[in-house]
This record gives sequence, C-alpha cells and structure tokens, in this order.
Amino acid sequence: MAFLSTRFGKRRLAFGRNELTGAIGDSITVLPLLVALALVTSVSLPHVLIAFGVFQIVWGIVYGLPVSVEPMKALAALAIAGALTYAELALAGLILGFLLLAIGLTGTLAKVEKWIGEPVIRGVQFAVGLLLVETGLQFVRTDLFLAAIGVLVATTIVLVGYKNMSALAVLLAGGTVAVTATGLPTPQWPGLPPTPALATGMTRSTVDGMVAQLAMTVGNAALATSLLFADLFEEDVTPDELSMSMGTTNLLAIPVGGIPMCHGCDGVAGKYEFGARTGGANVILGGGYLGAAFFASVTLLGAFPLAMLGVLLVSIAIVLGKSVLQSENLALSVGIGILAVATNLGLAFVVGIVVHLAVARTAN
Repeated sequence: MAFLSTRFGKRRLAFGRNELTGAIGDSITVLPLLVALALVTSVSLPHVLIAFGVFQIVWGIVYGLPVSVEPMKALAALAIAGALTYAELALAGLILGFLLLAIGLTGTLAKVEKWIGEPVIRGVQFAVGLLLVETGLQFVRTDLFLAAIGVLVATTIVLVGYKNMSALAVLLAGGTVAVTATGLPTPQWPGLPPTPALATGMTRSTVDGMVAQLAMTVGNAALATSLLFADLFEEDVTPDELSMSMGTTNLLAIPVGGIPMCHGCDGVAGKYEFGARTGGANVILGGGYLGAAFFASVTLLGAFPLAMLGVLLVSIAIVLGKSVLQSENLALSVGIGILAVATNLGLAFVVGIVVHLAVARTAN
C-alpha cells in the first residue's frame, strides 16, 4: 500500500522514559475491556494480547507516532453485556475490516470529511472524554479507599516533578495489590487460538453492532484521531490512512484469535498525556503485551483494582475533553457530547452531522 511506504519514510522512534510512561496511557483504556471479555465470553486472553502486541508495534513503526490500538468499544460493550456471542463479535469485526479497508483505499473519508465539519469532530472527542469520565467514576466507586490511594500516589509523583511517571506509579501500586491477592503467575504457552463458528454469527445483533460501531469508528477512530494528531503533533495523518490500517488490522488479527480493534483519540490522548511523542511508545507497549500473553491470567488481571484505573481514566478524559474549547461551534460540540452520553456515540455523530449541515445551510 502506498501509505505504508510514505509512513515508513517519516517514522520516528524513541525509547526514553517518557515513551515508557506514555505507553501506559493506551493500556488503561484497553485492559479493563479485555479482562471483562475474557471473563464473560470464550475470547482467549493470551491470543488477544498477542494480537494487540503485534499491531501496537506494527503501527508504531509505520506511523512513527503514538497511535492507539484498542478494542472496538461498541462491539466489546455489547459482547460484555451478553448481546453478542464470540462468533457474532468475530464476524462483525471481519466485515468491518473489509468495509474500513475499502473506505480507506477509495479515499471516501477525504471526500465526505468536508460535509462532517470540525465542530462535529470536536464533539466526538468531547463525547469520548465524557464517556471516559463516566466509566472512570464507575471504576472509582468500586473501592473509594483504593481510588484515594491512586490519587495520592499520582499527586505525590506530580508534586515531586515526575508528572509523566504518575500513571506508571499508579499501575505499579495496583499491580502490587493484584499480586498480593493472587500470587505470582507462572508462564504458560498460549496454544492454538479458538475458532469461532462464523456461520452462526450473522444475526440482527451482529448487524446492529456493526452499524453502531462503524459510526463510532469513523467519528472517533478516524476523523477525531486525525484531528488530534494535527493538534498535538502537527502531523498530517489522514482519516483514510487510519481507516486502511484499522481494516488491515482486523482482517489479519481476528482469524488468529484477536478481537475487533481500532484506533481512537482517547488512546492517543492518553499516550500524549503521560509523555509519549513517537512510535517508540507503541513498540514498548507491544512488547509488554506480548510478554503478558505468556503470563495472562484472568484471575490476576481480574484482581487489579479498577478503582485505580478509574483515576487514570478521568485524567485522560480531561486532556481529551478540553479540546472542545477549540471548536468553531462550541454549543454544537458540547451538545454532541451530551447526546452521546444520553444515547450512544454513533447516534450523536449522525445527529451532529445533520445539525451542522443545517446550520451551515442557514448561514449561507
């Protein structure tokens, strides 16, 4: 693909302390979902971690930027809620993989982006920030004492002048709690990945999940992420490039035990907030995922205090959500965020586009 050769020529990799701490910014939005999926479905956690590890490294090298690799949240949430089986989840991811690859290869987003509008994209960023705050506070409420410890640890690290180390310190504290509760895990070979029965996966739930996820992916993972790269790094990463890499990821990862994956502005904001500036953060995190795959224990990860992850989610949400202040139509962007929390991000994205076009037509 042409975009691969172009990106390889611009790649930037660094492996300092900031890239290490920044790598954590993506994982704190990923790990809770992976643990939940492994607990309630037949998804294989080791194989999912291997897929995430490989594609963290691949896209970190290709883009040279701390691009996020995270679960397709709408599909993951439906599977966790019991509305999608593993077969339906896998089939939805494969179909979306084909669609996203086709969208990127045909330059579709470049053609329609001007109709969507900057306030809509800012609204999607704000919406994801609000959703992260909501999730983070839910996590915090699971154990207010441990959440307070997380805040204390993070605040102490910031006050002594090591802000970028705050996430790492909180995760180390949470890891200590988990190991104390379950003991050290022993390494295990992942074995062959599970094979979902795709023939039984095309149901009404599959279609509904794909529609919601496609709207969310286009708005958050492609358009909003592209804009965030421009805001934070002054880099031109087009939505169609991101669409192609997401399509490629799903078509290659799901057949070997992965789950539907995408990029996302929340993961980029998290990596940036904790210090990452290059694709080196992806290589570090990818290596961590690959190593964790051989020690992956749902029991161990399930013992990690979600309250501490909640503290970190809220801090990332603030970084992401404040971008709404740059909107050309603040009221519309804020409205999209509120509607997303009240309903879902896909619907808010579509309604936002309609309102934006109506406002633009009236102004002309």
